Amino acid sequence: MLKAVILIGGPQKGTRFRPLSFEVPKPLFPVAGVPMVQHHIEACAKVPGMKEILLMGFYQPHEALSRFLVSAQHEFKIPIRYLQEYAALGTGGGIYHFRDQILSGGPEAFFVLNADVCSEFPLQEMLDFRQQHGDMHSFVILGTTANRTQALNYGCIVANADTHEVLHYVEKPSTFVSEIINCGIYLFTPTIFQHIGNVFQRNQQELVLEESSNGWHRAEAIRLEQDVFTALAGSGKLYVYKTDGFWSQIKSAGSAIYASRLYLNQYSQCHPERLAQNKPGGPIIRGNVYIHPTASIDSSAVLGPNVSIGKGVTVGAGVRVRESIVLHGASLHDHTCVLNTIVGWDSTIGRWARVEGTPSDPNPNDPYAKIDSETLFRDGQLTPSITILGCSVTIPAEVVILNSIVLPHKELSRSYKNQIIL
Repeated sequence: MLKAVILIGGPQKGTRFRPLSFEVPKPLFPVAGVPMVQHHIEACAKVPGMKEILLMGFYQPHEALSRFLVSAQHEFKIPIRYLQEYAALGTGGGIYHFRDQILSGGPEAFFVLNADVCSEFPLQEMLDFRQQHGDMHSFVILGTTANRTQALNYGCIVANADTHEVLHYVEKPSTFVSEIINCGIYLFTPTIFQHIGNVFQRNQQELVLEESSNGWHRAEAIRLEQDVFTALAGSGKLYVYKTDGFWSQIKSAGSAIYASRLYLNQYSQCHPERLAQNKPGGPIIRGNVYIHPTASIDSSAVLGPNVSIGKGVTVGAGVRVRESIVLHGASLHDHTCVLNTIVGWDSTIGRWARVEGTPSDPNPNDPYAKIDSETLFRDGQLTPSITILGCSVTIPAEVVILNSIVLPHKELSRSYKNQIIL
């Protein structure tokens, strides 16, 4: 029997995702038409022998989260629970804190997945790989290839080419270590808790020496990557399964549009019913487009490629949308043009307005390029990026909004470019 744990973080995480994470916990942000973590849940539910999925984080019990869990349990016919940490315990501290819950029922192995990645989730392949390499007590990290410069932004893995054993693990090295990077998806057996326990013990001893007041919190905050993998590397217990499938982090809002594209691409194989088709009297669809059944779209609108339209959205005549996410309740009036933009919940774009961003996509000519989680500012300038309209933003008719971030509940009266509109 198997279980899966999805690490969803908490409100002080996901800051690069503002203003979108103000309205909804980041793991529930829709990517390719469904909440980000639903892709994880669906992949876990497909694995034979999967008995339970645990979401773990430090969001307060949240109405949207509870509703989502109820509907996901119903849809995937598998128990899904949310375990709330009392503080941010780190990627290892959380699973260690709730180890009894994870081990109840006696699973022989369990997956741990970070919520802010998009992937093909080759979970069955990781199980098969573990049977072929290593023994029943070994752990598997999902890895992928990055280019040399970008690898420095990730956990880097040096592995034995024949056995795929992890020999060294370095989190965000300062100089080049390896182009194999950690995808944030792991397969563990219950023995991992001994290794996390060792770190916990060590932390506590160090804290006794320091005699600090809030020592307990700090002992329990354990990072799987820096504290556990670094120590396990080279001991014959840790292996890497390299995937050629798609993978990306979803750190910034711009990467949500890229992740949407990767998932929409995958839908042609696994969810063709989610992709809009060109029908007589329907809007013109180019490439992969997701349209929620409740959206109302004028037949002269042109959508795609890589567009997802949320529930209750209205799209007027002659509207053009490309490489964008339009969230529920938004309204695009006649002849608006929306490119490389996330349009927030219940926002309105007036007629003939143009709202456009700059894509932050990886270099298309480099098969190993990843998305850069770039900073908001570079050299004192706002880096040109995806345009984001927070919730309930109103854009007047006939203006141009370029490379800008508009915070929620703003009513604009003119054109803007390269600005954060507070």
